[in-house]
Amino acid sequence: MTRQIETVQQVADYVPDPERKLFSATPEEIEQGLTTDIYFVKTKEILTKLQLTDTVVVAEIFGRRDGIFAGMEEAKNLLQDLGLEVWSLPEGTPFSAKEVVMRITGPYVQFGIYETAILGILASSSGWATAAHTAKEAADGRPILCFGARHVHPAVAPVMERAAIIGGADGASCILGAKLANQEPAGTVPHALFLIVGDTLEAAAAYNEFMPAQSVRSMLVDTFKDEVEESLRLAADPRTGLESVRLDTPSERGGVTPGLIQELRAKLDLAGHEQIKIFVSGGLDPDRIRLLAAAGADAFGVGSFISGAPAIDMTMDLKEVNGQAVAKRGRIPGLTPAPRLERIL
Repeated sequence: MTRQIETVQQVADYVPDPERKLFSATPEEIEQGLTTDIYFVKTKEILTKLQLTDTVVVAEIFGRRDGIFAGMEEAKNLLQDLGLEVWSLPEGTPFSAKEVVMRITGPYVQFGIYETAILGILASSSGWATAAHTAKEAADGRPILCFGARHVHPAVAPVMERAAIIGGADGASCILGAKLANQEPAGTVPHALFLIVGDTLEAAAAYNEFMPAQSVRSMLVDTFKDEVEESLRLAADPRTGLESVRLDTPSERGGVTPGLIQELRAKLDLAGHEQIKIFVSGGLDPDRIRLLAAAGADAFGVGSFISGAPAIDMTMDLKEVNGQAVAKRGRIPGLTPAPRLERIL
């Protein structure tokens, strides 16, 4: 196990590798305590010098607003092997503001240095999961995929997309994010392929020829021509094996509108292509998802609404010290009733 930082002097002596390529923290640096707020290191050093390292506390974590709980697995992994007792809500569980989502019992010096990391893990993950849940509800049972990796730092992209799946997304495009959620990544090809090949139909035919059978045949149809015209052209050619068309019309051309979806659906049906689905992406939020679903869209790719979701602020409070009920002013001393918690460590 990685050795935790113990003293302020160790912090002063630490120098990051000037040759490191990325600034994101490694798992080892998080375990070491290098992403914590400095005051937790100072607290640990003082408690150690006061010979209070065996002081057992009970800490409770709660969120500031309602949401969908995520991040438990990472927090659990960070706390394991420390001799602690940990209770938590399961990932994917809805919770209310001020409801206890996790309870930790053990010597404070063993886990206090991780308060910053644990709160950050739970806050961000729950925020992303909650946004995905909101988007999924707006889709009214239709599939949604998380396409948000390009909007966040790559170090957290897989965390975000895994949290989105926990919250209700049916899949994610980020390879690692999907794999961490025990799924295969979802997505086909970007506009770049069509621009390089020079023709949407030829690119779609090449995709069908070269990609494995399990890869969905869903093609962008807004690169060169009118979306309806391009969709009908691809649907009519057996070389494409077309299963769905993707509308990602940019805002410069008005974006994807209900009228466009209604026209496309009607003309596909009239041409005998009732089986072809309509997938929509590009700047979607719950209001637009509801609007476009009502117009006939079958599935959605949601990016920045999920990736840019605000974190759900999490707070950790000590509620017992050596078996005695405690709390800072404004809070109720002693354990908060939390019957939904399940023991995880």
